[in-house]
Amino acid sequence: MLLIGSQLQTLFGLRLSKIDCCKYSVPDIKMRPRFCIPLMVRAAFAEFVGTYVLVVKIIQMKVIGNGSVAQAQLTHGQKGDYFAINWGWALGCMLGILVSANVSGGHLNPAVTLALAITRKFQWKKLPIYWFAQYLGALAASGTVLGVYYEAIMEGRVNGEFRIQKNAADPGTAAIFANYPAPYSSSGLCLVEEILATMIFMLVICATTDKRYSKVPAFLQPFYIGFALLAMGLSYGANSGYALNPARDLGPRITSYFGGWGSGVFSFRDYNGFWIFIAGPHIGAILGVCIFELLLKLRPSDKTDLMKVEHEQQIQRKEQEQLEIELSNVKAIREEYHASPMVELPRVGILWYQHPIDDRQSSDLPLISTTFQAGLNSGKIPH
Repeated sequence: MLLIGSQLQTLFGLRLSKIDCCKYSVPDIKMRPRFCIPLMVRAAFAEFVGTYVLVVKIIQMKVIGNGSVAQAQLTHGQKGDYFAINWGWALGCMLGILVSANVSGGHLNPAVTLALAITRKFQWKKLPIYWFAQYLGALAASGTVLGVYYEAIMEGRVNGEFRIQKNAADPGTAAIFANYPAPYSSSGLCLVEEILATMIFMLVICATTDKRYSKVPAFLQPFYIGFALLAMGLSYGANSGYALNPARDLGPRITSYFGGWGSGVFSFRDYNGFWIFIAGPHIGAILGVCIFELLLKLRPSDKTDLMKVEHEQQIQRKEQEQLEIELSNVKAIREEYHASPMVELPRVGILWYQHPIDDRQSSDLPLISTTFQAGLNSGKIPH
C-alpha cells in the first residue's frame, strides 16, 4: 500500500498520509497548486452560470426566464401567460443565486454589482470581470432560447421575415428577448417605473442579506429575493416589462439583433427605448442601496440600544414567570385544603402570616384566613 502511495505521489504530485494508507482508509489527497483554479476565475464562472440560469434554464421541457416569455408568446398564451412569465423569472432568480452565491455572492446583475461597489461592499477591481461574466451569461442564455424556439419563431414570420418594421408600434417576436415600451407608455414613464422597481428590489436585497438587520438564514435568502422579483413583476411589468437587470435586457437584445430582427431592436421608437432598461436599473439600484445604508441599516449605537431593550424585556419575562409560579402555589394550597379531611385539635392561637403576593391574588387570602379562623372556632383545622 505504501508503494502504491509513493508511486501516485511521484506521478501525479499527490500527498498520501502513510497512517491512513496503512489503515486502508481514504487517503488525504491534495492537488498541486498548478491544478487549482484561482478564486477570481471561479467567481467569474459562477456569475456566468448564475446569470445563464437566471435567463434560461431548460428542465423537462419547461423553460425558466426568457424561455417563459417565448413559451407564452409563441403559443398565444396556451402554454404560458403573464403570471407564468413572472414565475419563470422568480424561479430563475432563485436557482441562479443558489448556483453561484457561495462562490461569487450571486450578484447576477451589473446594477447590483455597481451599487455594492459604490458602497464599498465590493472591490472596484472586480467590477469589470463580473460585468463581463454577467453579460456573457445573458448572451449565451438568449442564444439557447433562440435555438430551442427557432422553428416556432420561423412560423411567426410576417411576409417571410420577422424584422421590426420602421415606425412599428409592436416589436412582435423581438419582445421574447428584450423589453420594449408599450404603445401607450411614454419613455419618461417607463424610466421612472424602472428606477422605482429596481430601487425597491435593491432594498429587499440589502435587507435580506444584511445579517444584523433581518437575520434571514443564508439558505432562505434566494427564496426571499426570488419572491421579491415576482412581486416586482406583478406590480410594475405592464408598461414596459420589468428589466431590473441591464444584462437581462442588453444581452438578449444583441442576440436578437444578430438573430435576424435587425437594427430595429435598437432603433425602436427612434432609439428612445432600449437605453431605459440600461440606465434605469443602475440608477434604481444605487438609490436603493444608498437609502438602506443611510436610513435603514443598523449602527453600533442602535445595536446597543436594542440589546438594552432586549435585556429589560428578558427581566420582565422572568418576573412574570416567577409571578405565575407563586400563583400556582396558592392555587395548589387551596386545592389541597378542599381535598383534606378535618381533624379535632385543641384550641390554639395561630399567627397568620401574609406572604406578599401580587394584587391579583389578594382575593385568595381572605378565603384562606376565614377558613382557618372557622377551624379554630370549631376546634377543627385542615390536616
